[in-house]
Amino acid sequence: MSAFVIDAFEFCRSNGHREGATPVAEMPRLAADCADASGEIAWTIDGGQTPQAYPAMTLAVRGDVNLVCQRCMKPFGYHIDSSTMLVLGKDDADADGIEEVLDDESVDVIVGSHACDIMQLLEDEALLALPQSPKHEVCPDTKLLDSLKSEKVSPFAALKSLKSE
Repeated sequence: MSAFVIDAFEFCRSNGHREGATPVAEMPRLAADCADASGEIAWTIDGGQTPQAYPAMTLAVRGDVNLVCQRCMKPFGYHIDSSTMLVLGKDDADADGIEEVLDDESVDVIVGSHACDIMQLLEDEALLALPQSPKHEVCPDTKLLDSLKSEKVSPFAALKSLKSE
């Protein structure tokens, strides 16, 4: 994955805007969580400030990836569509202070950098948008799953024969 390095504080101060699309194959951590490396993630990043004048970046990612269903183990398409605001602190103490002032769970406060690799942040956002346990809404072929359910014998079935009537 090619690095896309910016001065995050300057980007926010100047209300910067960038957009593009990156193939899933160029996002190694995302590709590892997918059934294959096909697909593309479209992204935008906007710099600005919070109402309290803290530097902030809004990251948005969207695109289609193939995941593996955890029930039937077959691949299926999943649409990523996520956006988040990252508020920048100068160091850990500053970030902690900003977090206390904002007191908003929907906003993430991170330590900013004058050499920030935006592609890493975009890949993080795409990874966070994936479901924890990907599944079809309705699995297309449940024969294998049904056979496993029907063959399952209760561990207490043998105790039934010991029961006196």
